[in-house]
Amino acid sequence: MPKPFQLQTHFKPAGDQPQAIKQLNTGLKRGDQHQILLGVTGSGKTFTIANVIQTQQRPTLILAPNKTLAAQLYSEMRGFFPHNAVEYFVSYYDYYQPEAYMPASDTYIEKDASINEHIDQMRLSATKAMLERADAIIVASVSAIYGLGDPEWYKQMVLHFVCGEEMEHRFILRRLAELQYTRNDTVLVRGTYRVRGEVIDIYPAESERDAIRVELFDDEIESLSYFDPLTGQILRRARRLTLYPKNHYVTPREVLLQAIDNIKKERLDRLKELYAANKLVEAQRLDQRTAYDLEMIAEIGYCSGIENYSRYLSQRQPGEPPPTLFDYLPENALLIIDESHVTVPQLGAMYRGDRSRKETLVDYGFRLPSALDNRPLTFEEFERLAPQTIYTSATPGPYESEHANQVIEQLVRPTGLIDPAIEVR
Repeated sequence: MPKPFQLQTHFKPAGDQPQAIKQLNTGLKRGDQHQILLGVTGSGKTFTIANVIQTQQRPTLILAPNKTLAAQLYSEMRGFFPHNAVEYFVSYYDYYQPEAYMPASDTYIEKDASINEHIDQMRLSATKAMLERADAIIVASVSAIYGLGDPEWYKQMVLHFVCGEEMEHRFILRRLAELQYTRNDTVLVRGTYRVRGEVIDIYPAESERDAIRVELFDDEIESLSYFDPLTGQILRRARRLTLYPKNHYVTPREVLLQAIDNIKKERLDRLKELYAANKLVEAQRLDQRTAYDLEMIAEIGYCSGIENYSRYLSQRQPGEPPPTLFDYLPENALLIIDESHVTVPQLGAMYRGDRSRKETLVDYGFRLPSALDNRPLTFEEFERLAPQTIYTSATPGPYESEHANQVIEQLVRPTGLIDPAIEVR
């Protein structure tokens, strides 16, 4: 049985909150696609939404306009739902300089980034929760509309361990390599494994603190357990365990080989176009860069900037939207857009800025045209994917106002205090 949402709080809805909760639930039950919760600052909109989530018992995605607000909402939701899967999904870059080319000064800027390992772990944990649990709340920034690994490949690549099941030692090590885990017999850190005889210790990429131990007897799984990777203390035994890939872009070998063939074909077609246009420098540049990337993918299954070949890795047609966090959502999910007057315009602007930069890279031979499909969703694609939505804002924008089936006002604070009267002279 799935665990229900359990709202933990000493407070009861007050002020305009009870009426707002009732109206929002009525709208959701009626099938309203768009609703606005118009609440002044300090009116307790987050608490109202928490009560709606508990009543609806539906997996929920909350979109915030920036990392700071997302972190605040994540903290509040974890306080409200300590026994449920409250997860955090934002960009894992502490620093990010995208790949770019400026023709006016002939300046190429290589991609440079610093990945925050802890946020990477939280992103993996968020997608795992959405796939496994019905009581998941994901607090995300607008990075939710950027390309992510295909959820079907991601689910197909998981590795299941069951006590008593036959599984060869070599098979387990080969599967760990396919999941992009690396062997480290000295220090066990996130995303690595170590082998000591017939004991295999694995630190799951999405785990915050627990590692798993697989003990074999010949080719049979004799014991499965969770343990503390620092002290080695066994925390609990398990009958079965599921190990997820180290990152979202993991791809089966046969798909990888097919992608290599498709990339080679596109490279030849693009080189013909560039030579026909007498763009010899661009053609040479593209040929060298793509050849190097293909060699890396063939040898180790990965290359720097592999996301630019994501169209082939997810087997999409030209122009098709990339898989994103929205593809991991179950059908009955609920979407909350916080501070919608800021978040909604951001969702529309992401695609246009990315497209302009990529077109320059393609025109000057730094990338193949398929790189244009490594992109965030367009606003129209976002609209098609979005489930039932509640917009929360003190000042809703024109888009929300035009599409809302109903506007619920929450003006009286739980304290009963109202804004002072403003006199304009």
